[in-house]
Amino acid sequence: MQRVMIVGQPGSGKSTLARELGEITRLPVVHIDHIHWKPGWVERSRAEKTAMCAAVHARAAWIFEGGHSVTWGERLARADTLIWLDLPLGRRSWRVLLRTLRHWGRSRPDLPEGCPERLDWAFVRWIWDTRHSGRAAIRRLYDAAPADKAKYRLSSGRQARAFLGDLRRAAAVGNLGIPHR
Repeated sequence: MQRVMIVGQPGSGKSTLARELGEITRLPVVHIDHIHWKPGWVERSRAEKTAMCAAVHARAAWIFEGGHSVTWGERLARADTLIWLDLPLGRRSWRVLLRTLRHWGRSRPDLPEGCPERLDWAFVRWIWDTRHSGRAAIRRLYDAAPADKAKYRLSSGRQARAFLGDLRRAAAVGNLGIPHR
C-alpha cells in the first residue's frame, strides 16, 4: 500500500479516513480541497487543479482523497488501492451538518487556511443535485478499476472502522499489506 485513492460524496468520511490511514501507514495525505480552494474560498482554475493533481500522482507515495474527477483516470492508474466510501445521503447530510457545527468559523484540517467552515445553500443544493450522478460516476470508476488494484467499498462507518482496525493490527505486527476481507 503506497498510493491510496479515496473517493466518495460529501460527508462520506473521506478526509477522516485519509487522516487515519496516514497515521497508520505514515504515507503523506493530500486533501482535494487544498487543491480546489485558495484562501478566502477562491476556486482555482480547472487547469491549475489538474496540474496540481498530476504533481501529486507523480509522487512515489500518497493517500489522495477527493474529487476533481477529470484526473481520476490518471490517479487510478497510479494507485495501488481504491477505497470508495459509499454512505447513504441521510448519513452524509448529518455528517456535513455536524462538521459544520464543530468547525464553524474555522478552517478544518482538510481545508486551506483562510477557508472558515460554512454551510451555504449552493453546497447543500450541490449535494442534493449530485446524489445520483456523483454516485454513478464513482460506481463506474470502481467497477472499471483493473484487477491489480486492491478495491474496498465501505458503505457504513462500521465497515470503515473495521477496515482501519484490520490495518492497525497489520501495522502492529509489521505487515502493512492490504487487510483482506
